[in-house]
Amino acid sequence: MVQDIRILGTGQLIELQRRLRAAGHENIRASMQRRARRAAEPLRDELQSTIRGLNISSEGRKAGKRGGPSPTTRPFRASIAAAVRISVRTTGTPGARVWLDKSLLPPDIPVGAVNQLNDLGRLRHPVFGNKKRWSQQTTSRGFWEKTVRAHQDRITREMERVVDDVRRKLE
Repeated sequence: MVQDIRILGTGQLIELQRRLRAAGHENIRASMQRRARRAAEPLRDELQSTIRGLNISSEGRKAGKRGGPSPTTRPFRASIAAAVRISVRTTGTPGARVWLDKSLLPPDIPVGAVNQLNDLGRLRHPVFGNKKRWSQQTTSRGFWEKTVRAHQDRITREMERVVDDVRRKLE
């Protein structure tokens, strides 16, 4: 599910990180890390908003079928949105990453469910865990990629500004 935004010229970012470590400028490195996180925050916020607002629909109950209230009080979309995280690295492959943290998802929501919703536009699951009865819910496909693509240019420009500012401070 993690969709990478590749910014060409990351060699400049890696070289800049080496120079920062060699110069020992912790405050500049911390500032760079903070600004990289700030550049990714609008993407995380919009992904969370998109997930919370997803129109997930099903065909509903058939005539004569039994039904009842959900056995869980936890909203499905809100649980997924809460698991969207940002991580910023300044070593190895530096940059910011927006991702879905599996450990923050409830145990009954597998990551595969989110992948199904994004890739196929549908989610097929057993009804309240009963593997003899299955339900299918549908939504729009590619919501994750569309949101990431919409922010890609802005994040690239912002990171170029950060790199230029840090380079100026080091010279």
